[in-house]
Amino acid sequence: MRSIRNTLGKTAMAAIVLTFYIVSSCKPVLAQDPNPQPQDVTRRAEPAPLDGIFPSSDYLGPTPLIGVPDTDPVYPLTKTLWSVFPALRKSRIKVYGWADPGITVSTSNKSNIPESYAIVPNRPELDQGVLRIERVPDTVQTNHVDWGFRLTPMYGIDYRWTTAQGWFSGQLLNHNRLYGFDPVEAYAVVYVPFVARGMVIKVGRYISPPDIEAQLAPDNYLFTHSLMFTYDCYTQTGINAAVKFNDQWSILFGIHAGDDIAPWNGAAHPTAMAMARWTSAANNDSLWGGIDSLNGGKFTDGHDNLQQFNLTWTHRFNGNGTFLTTTETYYIFQSHALVGGTVNNGPRRSWFEGVGAGAPIPGNAPAYGIVNYTEWKFSGKDFLSIRPIDYMVDFKGERSGFATTMSSWTVGVTHRFNELISVRPEVRYEYAFSARPWDNGTRQGQLMFAMDAILRF
Repeated sequence: MRSIRNTLGKTAMAAIVLTFYIVSSCKPVLAQDPNPQPQDVTRRAEPAPLDGIFPSSDYLGPTPLIGVPDTDPVYPLTKTLWSVFPALRKSRIKVYGWADPGITVSTSNKSNIPESYAIVPNRPELDQGVLRIERVPDTVQTNHVDWGFRLTPMYGIDYRWTTAQGWFSGQLLNHNRLYGFDPVEAYAVVYVPFVARGMVIKVGRYISPPDIEAQLAPDNYLFTHSLMFTYDCYTQTGINAAVKFNDQWSILFGIHAGDDIAPWNGAAHPTAMAMARWTSAANNDSLWGGIDSLNGGKFTDGHDNLQQFNLTWTHRFNGNGTFLTTTETYYIFQSHALVGGTVNNGPRRSWFEGVGAGAPIPGNAPAYGIVNYTEWKFSGKDFLSIRPIDYMVDFKGERSGFATTMSSWTVGVTHRFNELISVRPEVRYEYAFSARPWDNGTRQGQLMFAMDAILRF
């Protein structure tokens, strides 16, 4: 096992070195498809409020956003497959992906947890290798029903944070493995243009809708994640419907099996979701929030049963969307839970020693979180990310295993060499006010330098 980890670490470092070699010796190899598919590129929505250098040029909301065309680049693997199999191009089916190697230099020696994703200090790792197959429905046209799907299998150390009980979860919950596989997204969508100004029905496993941050590397402003994001829901499996009423208002409602639980697992509960999206008439502000998960709230079958309420406000300071701030808050709770939450039955590992069931918590076990991101594009290929607010209050230790308030402060830069290659260096400090959560319960705070490289194909 150690030889495998060493090989993966060397591979990740080689990928980082290769990134800079490619950048220094080659011209960008990607351009927009010169013959785009016959999907109307005229938006049937308010203009994109944010600059395209950011992970998304639109405000948060249900995905796919209704009335917004698919203008993402056509990446090399898709272009190759389209040239060999023209039927894929005709059907608008894309196949692409990315590798995300990263490294942290940390004051911790064995584990960066409760920092998430980049959990192994002082050596390179492959955070995620992703292959995505998808068809994006055409929600701009209003003449006919359209369909789509997305399958996003992932391999890497990040699977530890996306795993849902019942979806190949034995790798983590029975064996506590550092590396693993997870089909993070596996859903189908149907677009119905005749309901209000459009409705999209989604069925399958999808990423939890509310957060600023997301599970997949290209969707985030920074390499590392906030403490707040670490302890809320990651994915859900169920059915939901997004309805657009006008350019200012949309709603999302549905039912799923509970946070990070497969419907066929013993911990599953029928769980309601209802959220709303509002954007101002001037397109300078957006609110996105509501009920992400609501059922009886009782911890079941060794797994968390989070009840979650979120609200996110985004404001852009200028009309071209190069300077913005976005703030999210949540309240989560459950009853009859365990300290540390979902039980990991695997052996103790240096990167995570908190295995086994925690002590029972009588009554309700709540947690509160708030995070802010402030973003500024300062050159054609660079933007600055500041995470000045990141607080997670774990009142009884149900989420982290420590009854304390934790906070982090992060500054980072994203540099995009071209459409295929990005790097994200950052500096982060985090601290717990009344406990020692870091490095397997030995440190009250942690300072780290972290960097990853997103290599698309």
